[in-house]
Amino acid sequence: MLQMLAFSSFSPKYHPYVQHSRCVKTYQPPVTHIHGVLNRNQGKKYAIKCSENSFYPTNRITERNDVVCKPFNNNDRVTAVTLQDGYASKSEDEDGSPKNVFLKNLNALYRFMYPYACFGVLMATTSNSLLPVEKLADLTPTFFIGLLKPLVPLVLMHIYGVAVNQVADVEIDKVNKPYMPLASGEFSMETGIAITWISALMSLASAIMLQSPPLVLGVIAWLFISTAYSAQLPFLRWKGNSFLAAVCMVFMCGLLPQVPFFFHVQKYLLGRPMEITKPLMFASAFMTCLSVAIAFVKDLHDVEGDREHGIQTLSVMLGKEKVFWLSVYMLSTAYGAAVLAGASSSFLLSKLVTIIGHATLLLFLWHRARNVDLSNNESIFSFYMFIWQLYYAEYLLIHFVR
Repeated sequence: MLQMLAFSSFSPKYHPYVQHSRCVKTYQPPVTHIHGVLNRNQGKKYAIKCSENSFYPTNRITERNDVVCKPFNNNDRVTAVTLQDGYASKSEDEDGSPKNVFLKNLNALYRFMYPYACFGVLMATTSNSLLPVEKLADLTPTFFIGLLKPLVPLVLMHIYGVAVNQVADVEIDKVNKPYMPLASGEFSMETGIAITWISALMSLASAIMLQSPPLVLGVIAWLFISTAYSAQLPFLRWKGNSFLAAVCMVFMCGLLPQVPFFFHVQKYLLGRPMEITKPLMFASAFMTCLSVAIAFVKDLHDVEGDREHGIQTLSVMLGKEKVFWLSVYMLSTAYGAAVLAGASSSFLLSKLVTIIGHATLLLFLWHRARNVDLSNNESIFSFYMFIWQLYYAEYLLIHFVR
Protein backbone atom coordinates (compact mmCIF):
# COMPACT_ATOMS: atom_id res chain seq x y z
CA MET A 1 0.00 0.00 0.00
CA LEU A 2 1.28 3.40 -0.91
CA GLN A 3 2.64 5.33 2.06
CA MET A 4 3.20 9.02 1.50
CA LEU A 5 5.35 11.18 3.76
CA ALA A 6 3.22 12.85 6.39
CA PHE A 7 4.03 16.40 5.38
CA SER A 8 2.04 17.54 2.37
CA SER A 9 4.54 19.86 0.69
CA PHE A 10 7.60 17.66 0.32
CA SER A 11 9.88 19.95 -1.69
CA PRO A 12 13.40 18.82 -2.71
CA LYS A 13 14.59 22.37 -2.49
CA TYR A 14 14.57 22.30 1.28
CA HIS A 15 14.91 18.62 2.11
CA PRO A 16 18.25 17.42 3.53
CA TYR A 17 17.88 13.75 2.66
CA VAL A 18 17.94 14.03 -1.11
CA GLN A 19 21.00 13.36 -3.18
CA HIS A 20 21.68 14.25 -6.84
CA SER A 21 20.10 11.51 -8.91
CA ARG A 22 17.77 10.77 -11.77
CA CYS A 23 16.56 7.62 -10.07
CA VAL A 24 14.25 6.41 -7.38
CA LYS A 25 16.48 5.60 -4.39
CA THR A 26 15.73 4.15 -0.98
CA TYR A 27 16.55 5.74 2.34
CA GLN A 28 15.65 5.50 6.00
CA PRO A 29 12.16 6.73 6.87
CA PRO A 30 12.24 10.25 8.27
CA VAL A 31 10.78 11.36 11.54
CA THR A 32 7.41 12.94 10.73
CA HIS A 33 5.09 15.20 12.64
CA ILE A 34 1.56 13.85 12.68
CA HIS A 35 -1.08 15.66 14.71
CA GLY A 36 1.53 16.97 17.13
CA VAL A 37 3.25 13.58 17.67
CA LEU A 38 6.71 12.68 16.43
CA ASN A 39 6.63 9.39 14.58
CA ARG A 40 8.91 7.17 12.51
CA ASN A 41 7.33 4.38 10.49
CA GLN A 42 9.46 1.40 11.40
CA GLY A 43 9.96 -1.55 9.14
CA LYS A 44 9.15 0.38 5.95
CA LYS A 45 11.54 1.24 3.18
CA TYR A 46 10.98 4.48 1.32
CA ALA A 47 11.96 5.61 -2.14
CA ILE A 48 12.40 9.14 -3.32
CA LYS A 49 12.20 10.42 -6.86
CA CYS A 50 14.42 13.47 -7.23
CA SER A 51 15.19 15.97 -9.98
CA GLU A 52 18.43 15.78 -11.92
CA ASN A 53 18.99 19.42 -10.96
CA SER A 54 18.84 18.61 -7.23
CA PHE A 55 22.19 18.93 -5.49
CA TYR A 56 21.62 18.38 -1.79
CA PRO A 57 23.54 17.00 1.19
CA THR A 58 23.58 13.22 1.44
CA ASN A 59 24.86 12.76 4.98
CA ARG A 60 21.51 11.44 6.25
CA ILE A 61 20.86 8.99 3.44
CA THR A 62 21.32 5.32 4.13
CA GLU A 63 22.29 3.74 0.82
CA ARG A 64 20.91 0.29 0.08
CA ASN A 65 21.48 -2.22 -2.64
CA ASP A 66 17.81 -2.36 -3.56
CA VAL A 67 17.88 0.75 -5.72
CA VAL A 68 15.09 1.06 -8.23
CA CYS A 69 16.09 3.37 -11.07
CA LYS A 70 13.25 5.07 -12.85
CA PRO A 71 13.65 8.03 -15.25
CA PHE A 72 11.10 10.78 -14.77
CA ASN A 73 10.08 14.15 -16.06
CA ASN A 74 11.92 17.18 -14.67
CA ASN A 75 8.61 18.78 -13.76
CA ASP A 76 7.60 15.93 -11.46
CA ARG A 77 7.32 16.72 -7.78
CA VAL A 78 9.47 14.79 -5.34
CA THR A 79 7.41 11.93 -3.96
CA ALA A 80 8.25 9.47 -1.20
CA VAL A 81 6.66 6.06 -1.58
CA THR A 82 6.83 2.71 0.20
CA LEU A 83 8.90 -0.02 -1.43
CA GLN A 84 7.17 -3.39 -1.68
CA ASP A 85 9.50 -6.37 -2.05
CA GLY A 86 12.28 -4.03 -3.08
CA TYR A 87 10.29 -2.22 -5.77
CA ALA A 88 8.74 1.23 -5.75
CA SER A 89 4.97 1.17 -5.78
CA LYS A 90 3.12 3.41 -8.23
CA SER A 91 2.45 6.89 -6.86
CA GLU A 92 -1.00 8.37 -6.77
CA ASP A 93 -0.27 10.86 -9.51
CA GLU A 94 1.01 8.10 -11.79
CA ASP A 95 -2.05 5.89 -11.73
CA GLY A 96 -4.05 5.40 -14.87
CA SER A 97 -7.36 6.82 -13.72
CA PRO A 98 -9.18 8.82 -16.40
CA LYS A 99 -9.11 11.93 -14.22
CA ASN A 100 -5.33 11.86 -13.73
CA VAL A 101 -4.69 11.09 -17.39
CA PHE A 102 -6.91 13.97 -18.42
CA LEU A 103 -5.24 16.41 -16.00
CA LYS A 104 -1.79 15.30 -17.09
CA ASN A 105 -2.61 15.80 -20.77
CA LEU A 106 -4.25 19.15 -20.03
CA ASN A 107 -1.12 20.32 -18.23
CA ALA A 108 1.05 19.14 -21.12
CA LEU A 109 -1.18 20.97 -23.63
CA TYR A 110 -0.94 24.13 -21.53
CA ARG A 111 2.87 24.00 -21.67
CA PHE A 112 2.76 22.98 -25.34
CA MET A 113 0.93 26.25 -26.14
CA TYR A 114 3.64 28.49 -24.62
CA PRO A 115 1.08 30.26 -22.38
CA TYR A 116 3.09 33.47 -22.02
CA ALA A 117 3.15 33.90 -25.81
CA CYS A 118 -0.53 32.99 -26.10
CA PHE A 119 -1.39 35.59 -23.48
CA GLY A 120 0.73 38.09 -25.42
CA VAL A 121 -1.15 37.66 -28.69
CA LEU A 122 -4.50 37.71 -26.87
CA MET A 123 -3.58 40.96 -25.15
CA ALA A 124 -2.21 42.42 -28.39
CA THR A 125 -5.36 41.61 -30.35
CA THR A 126 -7.76 42.81 -27.66
CA SER A 127 -5.84 46.05 -27.17
CA ASN A 128 -5.58 46.80 -30.88
CA SER A 129 -9.23 45.98 -31.41
CA LEU A 130 -10.06 48.85 -29.06
CA LEU A 131 -7.98 51.39 -31.00
CA PRO A 132 -10.74 52.17 -33.56
CA VAL A 133 -13.13 53.15 -30.75
CA GLU A 134 -13.73 56.91 -30.86
CA LYS A 135 -16.51 57.43 -28.31
CA LEU A 136 -18.13 55.64 -25.39
CA ALA A 137 -21.27 55.01 -27.46
CA ASP A 138 -19.22 52.52 -29.51
CA LEU A 139 -18.84 50.24 -26.47
CA THR A 140 -22.10 48.33 -26.75
CA PRO A 141 -22.83 44.68 -25.81
CA THR A 142 -22.86 43.85 -29.51
CA PHE A 143 -19.41 45.37 -29.85
CA PHE A 144 -17.96 43.28 -27.03
CA ILE A 145 -19.50 40.08 -28.36
CA GLY A 146 -18.02 40.90 -31.76
CA LEU A 147 -14.70 41.57 -30.04
CA LEU A 148 -14.62 38.10 -28.47
CA LYS A 149 -15.44 36.09 -31.59
CA PRO A 150 -12.13 36.72 -33.43
CA LEU A 151 -10.22 35.46 -30.39
CA VAL A 152 -11.17 31.90 -31.37
CA PRO A 153 -9.23 31.83 -34.67
CA LEU A 154 -6.48 33.84 -32.97
CA VAL A 155 -5.83 31.22 -30.27
CA LEU A 156 -6.09 28.39 -32.81
CA MET A 157 -3.58 29.99 -35.19
CA HIS A 158 -1.24 30.60 -32.26
CA ILE A 159 -1.47 26.91 -31.33
CA TYR A 160 -0.66 26.02 -34.93
CA GLY A 161 2.43 28.24 -34.88
CA VAL A 162 3.91 26.70 -31.74
CA ALA A 163 2.82 23.18 -32.73
CA VAL A 164 4.47 23.15 -36.15
CA ASN A 165 7.62 24.59 -34.58
CA GLN A 166 7.80 21.87 -31.92
CA VAL A 167 7.06 19.09 -34.37
CA ALA A 168 9.83 20.29 -36.69
CA ASP A 169 12.30 20.96 -33.85
CA VAL A 170 11.70 17.97 -31.59
CA GLU A 171 15.33 16.81 -31.81
CA ILE A 172 16.65 20.32 -31.11
CA ASP A 173 14.26 20.70 -28.18
CA LYS A 174 15.68 17.53 -26.64
CA VAL A 175 18.83 19.62 -26.14
CA ASN A 176 17.41 23.12 -25.59
CA LYS A 177 14.02 22.41 -23.99
CA PRO A 178 13.88 18.76 -22.83
CA TYR A 179 10.94 19.58 -20.54
CA MET A 180 8.55 20.35 -23.43
CA PRO A 181 5.82 17.74 -24.07
CA LEU A 182 7.10 16.45 -27.41
CA ALA A 183 10.78 16.48 -26.43
CA SER A 184 10.09 14.74 -23.12
CA GLY A 185 7.78 12.13 -24.64
CA GLU A 186 4.62 13.28 -22.84
CA PHE A 187 3.09 13.78 -26.28
CA SER A 188 3.81 11.41 -29.14
CA MET A 189 4.72 12.75 -32.56
CA GLU A 190 1.34 11.57 -33.80
CA THR A 191 -0.34 13.72 -31.14
CA GLY A 192 1.79 16.73 -32.08
CA ILE A 193 0.98 16.35 -35.77
CA ALA A 194 -2.73 15.93 -35.00
CA ILE A 195 -2.76 19.13 -32.92
CA THR A 196 -0.98 20.93 -35.76
CA TRP A 197 -3.48 19.94 -38.44
CA ILE A 198 -6.59 20.39 -36.28
CA SER A 199 -5.58 23.88 -35.12
CA ALA A 200 -4.76 24.97 -38.69
CA LEU A 201 -8.06 23.78 -40.16
CA MET A 202 -10.18 25.07 -37.28
CA SER A 203 -8.52 28.51 -37.27
CA LEU A 204 -9.19 28.95 -40.98
CA ALA A 205 -12.76 27.62 -40.71
CA SER A 206 -13.63 29.87 -37.77
CA ALA A 207 -12.23 32.93 -39.57
CA ILE A 208 -14.29 32.13 -42.68
CA MET A 209 -17.42 31.77 -40.54
CA LEU A 210 -16.97 35.36 -39.32
CA GLN A 211 -17.17 36.56 -42.97
CA SER A 212 -14.40 39.10 -42.48
CA PRO A 213 -11.81 39.33 -45.29
CA PRO A 214 -9.18 40.99 -43.01
CA LEU A 215 -9.43 38.10 -40.56
CA VAL A 216 -9.30 35.42 -43.25
CA LEU A 217 -6.26 37.03 -44.86
CA GLY A 218 -4.63 37.43 -41.45
CA VAL A 219 -5.10 33.74 -40.58
CA ILE A 220 -3.80 32.61 -44.00
CA ALA A 221 -0.74 34.84 -43.61
CA TRP A 222 -0.11 33.50 -40.10
CA LEU A 223 -0.38 29.87 -41.23
CA PHE A 224 2.01 30.48 -44.11
CA ILE A 225 4.62 32.37 -42.08
CA SER A 226 4.47 29.84 -39.21
CA THR A 227 5.04 27.04 -41.71
CA ALA A 228 7.83 28.92 -43.50
CA TYR A 229 9.56 29.61 -40.18
CA SER A 230 9.68 26.00 -38.98
CA ALA A 231 8.91 23.43 -41.67
CA GLN A 232 11.81 21.52 -43.16
CA LEU A 233 10.66 21.94 -46.76
CA PRO A 234 12.40 23.33 -49.86
CA PHE A 235 12.87 27.13 -49.69
CA LEU A 236 11.39 27.18 -46.20
CA ARG A 237 12.84 26.62 -42.72
CA TRP A 238 13.42 30.39 -42.43
CA LYS A 239 14.48 30.16 -38.80
CA GLY A 240 17.88 29.05 -40.08
CA ASN A 241 18.42 32.53 -41.54
CA SER A 242 18.70 35.38 -39.03
CA PHE A 243 17.09 37.96 -41.32
CA LEU A 244 14.17 35.76 -42.37
CA ALA A 245 13.65 34.62 -38.77
CA ALA A 246 13.38 38.26 -37.67
CA VAL A 247 10.91 38.96 -40.50
CA CYS A 248 8.75 36.07 -39.29
CA MET A 249 8.74 37.42 -35.74
CA VAL A 250 7.82 40.89 -37.02
CA PHE A 251 4.73 39.47 -38.68
CA MET A 252 3.72 36.99 -35.96
CA CYS A 253 4.30 39.27 -32.95
CA GLY A 254 4.22 42.74 -34.47
CA LEU A 255 1.77 42.97 -37.37
CA LEU A 256 -0.60 40.01 -37.66
CA PRO A 257 -2.02 40.22 -34.12
CA GLN A 258 -2.75 43.89 -34.80
CA VAL A 259 -3.55 45.03 -38.33
CA PRO A 260 -6.17 42.44 -39.44
CA PHE A 261 -8.07 42.69 -36.17
CA PHE A 262 -7.94 46.50 -36.17
CA PHE A 263 -9.49 46.64 -39.65
CA HIS A 264 -12.01 43.94 -38.75
CA VAL A 265 -13.30 46.00 -35.83
CA GLN A 266 -13.15 49.28 -37.74
CA LYS A 267 -15.03 48.04 -40.80
CA TYR A 268 -17.15 45.06 -39.74
CA LEU A 269 -18.04 45.96 -36.14
CA LEU A 270 -18.14 49.75 -36.12
CA GLY A 271 -19.12 50.14 -39.78
CA ARG A 272 -16.52 52.79 -40.55
CA PRO A 273 -14.28 52.98 -43.62
CA MET A 274 -10.89 51.33 -43.20
CA GLU A 275 -8.16 53.87 -42.57
CA ILE A 276 -4.73 53.87 -40.94
CA THR A 277 -4.61 55.94 -37.76
CA LYS A 278 -1.70 57.37 -35.75
CA PRO A 279 -2.14 54.87 -32.86
CA LEU A 280 -2.09 51.96 -35.33
CA MET A 281 1.08 53.25 -37.01
CA PHE A 282 2.78 53.77 -33.65
CA ALA A 283 1.75 50.34 -32.36
CA SER A 284 2.88 48.60 -35.56
CA ALA A 285 6.27 50.37 -35.62
CA PHE A 286 7.00 49.92 -31.91
CA MET A 287 5.90 46.28 -31.83
CA THR A 288 7.94 45.53 -34.93
CA CYS A 289 11.05 46.70 -33.09
CA LEU A 290 10.07 44.83 -29.93
CA SER A 291 9.37 41.66 -31.93
CA VAL A 292 12.84 41.69 -33.49
CA ALA A 293 14.35 42.03 -30.02
CA ILE A 294 12.22 39.10 -28.81
CA ALA A 295 13.46 37.03 -31.77
CA PHE A 296 17.11 37.80 -30.98
CA VAL A 297 16.88 37.22 -27.22
CA LYS A 298 14.84 34.04 -27.76
CA ASP A 299 17.82 32.47 -29.52
CA LEU A 300 20.33 33.31 -26.79
CA HIS A 301 19.46 30.36 -24.55
CA ASP A 302 19.12 28.01 -27.55
CA VAL A 303 22.68 28.45 -28.84
CA GLU A 304 23.92 24.97 -27.87
CA GLY A 305 21.14 23.06 -29.61
CA ASP A 306 21.09 25.39 -32.64
CA ARG A 307 24.85 25.05 -33.12
CA GLU A 308 24.68 21.28 -32.75
CA HIS A 309 22.00 21.05 -35.46
CA GLY A 310 23.57 23.59 -37.83
CA ILE A 311 21.03 26.39 -37.40
CA GLN A 312 22.87 29.66 -38.04
CA THR A 313 21.04 32.10 -35.84
CA LEU A 314 22.56 35.49 -35.15
CA SER A 315 23.52 34.31 -31.67
CA VAL A 316 25.45 31.38 -33.12
CA MET A 317 27.26 33.57 -35.68
CA LEU A 318 28.04 36.66 -33.58
CA GLY A 319 27.99 35.32 -30.04
CA LYS A 320 25.62 35.89 -27.14
CA GLU A 321 27.06 39.16 -25.87
CA LYS A 322 26.88 41.07 -29.15
CA VAL A 323 23.34 39.93 -29.90
CA PHE A 324 22.21 40.65 -26.35
CA TRP A 325 23.42 44.26 -26.38
CA LEU A 326 22.14 44.75 -29.93
CA SER A 327 18.68 43.83 -28.62
CA VAL A 328 19.01 46.18 -25.64
CA TYR A 329 20.09 49.11 -27.86
CA MET A 330 17.26 48.36 -30.28
CA LEU A 331 14.70 48.46 -27.47
CA SER A 332 16.27 51.63 -26.09
CA THR A 333 15.89 53.31 -29.48
CA ALA A 334 12.23 52.28 -29.62
CA TYR A 335 11.55 53.70 -26.17
CA GLY A 336 13.36 56.92 -27.06
CA ALA A 337 11.19 57.28 -30.16
CA ALA A 338 8.08 56.63 -28.05
CA VAL A 339 9.07 59.44 -25.67
CA LEU A 340 9.44 61.80 -28.63
CA ALA A 341 6.05 60.70 -29.98
CA GLY A 342 4.52 61.50 -26.61
CA ALA A 343 6.19 64.90 -26.49
CA SER A 344 4.66 65.78 -29.87
CA SER A 345 1.11 65.07 -28.69
CA SER A 346 -1.25 68.03 -28.26
CA PHE A 347 -3.11 66.31 -25.40
CA LEU A 348 -1.62 66.83 -21.95
CA LEU A 349 -2.69 63.45 -20.53
CA SER A 350 -1.35 61.66 -23.60
CA LYS A 351 1.91 63.59 -23.33
CA LEU A 352 2.45 62.82 -19.63
CA VAL A 353 1.51 59.13 -19.70
CA THR A 354 3.48 58.38 -22.89
CA ILE A 355 6.65 60.16 -21.75
CA ILE A 356 6.66 58.98 -18.14
CA GLY A 357 5.51 55.44 -18.98
CA HIS A 358 8.11 54.76 -21.67
CA ALA A 359 10.93 56.47 -19.74
CA THR A 360 10.14 54.28 -16.72
CA LEU A 361 10.15 51.09 -18.81
CA LEU A 362 13.47 52.15 -20.34
CA LEU A 363 15.01 52.48 -16.86
CA PHE A 364 13.70 49.04 -15.91
CA LEU A 365 15.17 47.62 -19.11
CA TRP A 366 18.67 48.88 -18.37
CA HIS A 367 18.48 47.82 -14.75
CA ARG A 368 17.65 44.26 -15.78
CA ALA A 369 20.13 44.20 -18.66
CA ARG A 370 23.07 45.08 -16.41
CA ASN A 371 22.29 42.11 -14.15
CA VAL A 372 22.03 39.41 -16.83
CA ASP A 373 24.61 36.61 -16.67
CA LEU A 374 25.05 35.47 -20.27
CA SER A 375 26.78 32.28 -19.14
CA ASN A 376 23.63 31.23 -17.27
CA ASN A 377 20.65 30.12 -19.35
CA GLU A 378 18.26 30.69 -16.45
CA SER A 379 19.38 34.32 -16.25
CA ILE A 380 18.94 34.71 -20.00
CA PHE A 381 15.48 33.15 -19.94
CA SER A 382 14.48 35.41 -17.05
CA PHE A 383 15.45 38.43 -19.16
CA TYR A 384 13.56 36.98 -22.12
CA MET A 385 10.42 36.73 -20.00
CA PHE A 386 11.01 40.31 -18.82
CA ILE A 387 10.88 41.46 -22.46
CA TRP A 388 7.51 39.74 -22.77
CA GLN A 389 6.39 41.79 -19.77
CA LEU A 390 7.49 44.92 -21.63
CA TYR A 391 5.45 43.64 -24.57
CA TYR A 392 2.37 43.35 -22.35
CA ALA A 393 2.90 46.79 -20.80
CA GLU A 394 3.14 48.48 -24.18
CA TYR A 395 -0.39 47.44 -25.10
CA LEU A 396 -1.62 49.48 -22.15
CA LEU A 397 0.39 52.53 -23.17
CA ILE A 398 -0.52 52.61 -26.88
CA HIS A 399 -4.02 53.87 -26.04
CA PHE A 400 -2.51 57.13 -24.81
CA VAL A 401 -0.72 57.81 -28.10
CA ARG A 402 -2.92 60.44 -29.76
